[in-house]
Amino acid sequence: MLLEEYKDLADYCVAEARRLGAEYAEARVHGGKGTGFLLKNGEPQPSMIDDSFGIAARVIVGGAMGFGATNLLSRQKVKDLTVTTVKMAKSSAPLVKERITMGDSKTATRKLRVAEKEPVEGADPNWLKSLLLEIDRSVVKLEAEAGGVRIPNRIMVASAGVEEKYVVTSDGSKVESRVPRFHYFGILTALKGGEAAQRMIQQGETGGLEIVKRIRLLELVQEEAQTLVEVLGEAEKSPTGIMDVVLSPELSGIAAHESVGHPQEADRILGREGAQAGESYLSKDSLGMKVGSEEAYVSDDPTLAHSNGYCPVDDEGVVSKKRQLLVGGKITEFLQNRSTSSLLGVKNNGSSRSAGFDREPIIRMSNTFVEPGDYATTEELIKEVRDGIYLKSFTEWNIDDKRLNQRYTGLEAYRIKDGETTALVRAPVLEITTPALWGSVKGRSKRLEFEAANCGKGDPMQGIPVWTGGPDTLLAGVRIVGGS
Repeated sequence: MLLEEYKDLADYCVAEARRLGAEYAEARVHGGKGTGFLLKNGEPQPSMIDDSFGIAARVIVGGAMGFGATNLLSRQKVKDLTVTTVKMAKSSAPLVKERITMGDSKTATRKLRVAEKEPVEGADPNWLKSLLLEIDRSVVKLEAEAGGVRIPNRIMVASAGVEEKYVVTSDGSKVESRVPRFHYFGILTALKGGEAAQRMIQQGETGGLEIVKRIRLLELVQEEAQTLVEVLGEAEKSPTGIMDVVLSPELSGIAAHESVGHPQEADRILGREGAQAGESYLSKDSLGMKVGSEEAYVSDDPTLAHSNGYCPVDDEGVVSKKRQLLVGGKITEFLQNRSTSSLLGVKNNGSSRSAGFDREPIIRMSNTFVEPGDYATTEELIKEVRDGIYLKSFTEWNIDDKRLNQRYTGLEAYRIKDGETTALVRAPVLEITTPALWGSVKGRSKRLEFEAANCGKGDPMQGIPVWTGGPDTLLAGVRIVGGS
C-alpha cells in the first residue's frame, strides 16, 4: 500500500507551505492501480494498465491560488514543489481582483475504506477478459436467432481498480481513503437492411468483483441486445406533437444530471468553467428561483453505499452530505467547494473532487437523481396517461453549453394509449428547455434505479465516476418532435 509510505510527505508539504507564508495550504497524495480489457467485435485488444501515484499541492498567498503536482515522491522533490507553488501564488497576488478564501468549512479527520467480498487488487487479470468473451458470445448467439438483424459492431470494456487518497489541510483535515471500483462500458450497433440502432451501456459501482453478479451484468447486456433486435424488427413510426411522456429511471437520471446538476455547479455559475466545460443559465442570485413544478425534486448524494460516485469526504477534506438541488421545483442549493461557498456566503456542501494527483479539485456531481414519488409502480403511473409515450431507454442526448435547451432520443420506447403501453415506437425525440421539462413534472413512481456514467469537466479534462438515476417520472403536455 503506497499511500501509507508517502503520507508524511503530504504533512511536510503543508507545514512547509505555511512556513513560507501561505495563508492556506493543502496536500493530496493520490494514486490508483487497475486493469482494463477491451474487446472489439469478439477480438481481444491489448490490455490496459493504470498505475499512477503522486502528490499535489495547493496554496493561497495574498488571496491568489497556486497549484502544482509531481510524481517524484522524495522529500526534496516535494520541497521543490512547495516552494514553486507558493512562488506561483505570490506572483499572481498583485493581479487578483477578488481574493480567494477557503471559508469556514466542516473539516474531517477520517479513514474511509470500501469493503470488498472479492478483492479487486491482486485478482486474476484474465478474469476480466473471460467475462467480456462470455458476454460477447451471448450477444453473437442472440444475433444468430434474430431473424435478419445483425449486431456486427460490438465494443466492450471492463475495468477494475483501486483509488487511494490522503488529503491534509492547514485547517485540520486529515482524510485517508481506499475505494475499489468495477466498471463496464459497451456499445452495440445493430443493423437490418438499411436501418441501424445503437445502444451504449454503462454499469459500475464501488466494491469488489462481486459487483458483476450483483448487477447481473451478463443478463443486462443480453437484454439490451434483445431490445435492439426488437426495435429494428417491430418498432412503428413515432407519433409527434403535444402529449404526456413517462421517463424511465434512466431518462430521469440523465435529465437530472445534465439540466439540474451541471447548471447548479457554483463554479459554472460564477463563470470559471465558461471556456472549459460550459456555462449556466443561472446566476448567483438564483437560489430560491422556481424552475419546476411542485413535483420536481432532484438531489445529489455522495454518501450512497456501493455508488459509483461514492465520496463522503471531498478532496478538500470537507465532509460531504446529500445536496437537495430542487425541492418542489425551487432551487435550494448549488454544488459548492470551499472558495465558492466563501464567496457566496453559504455553507459548503463538500462537492470538490479530483480525477488524479495532477488535477486540481473542482466542483463535481456524485450521484444525481430525481427523488422517488408516491406512485407505487411504473404501471400505476402509466395509467395516468391517455395518450403519450414511455421512454424506457435512450440512444442519444445533447444539451447546450448553458444547460437550457436539450433533446433526448428514445431507443426502447412505447406508445401509451388509455393507460396501457402498446406498440414499440422508433426513435421518438423529446426536445425541451430545462424550465419546461421540470415544470411539466406531474408524478413520480417509488422505483429508484441508477446507471453508471463518467462525467467530464475541466481543462485539462477530468473524467469522474458518477451515478445518474431516479424513478419513473411523468411529464404532462410536452412536445415530441421527431421519430423515424
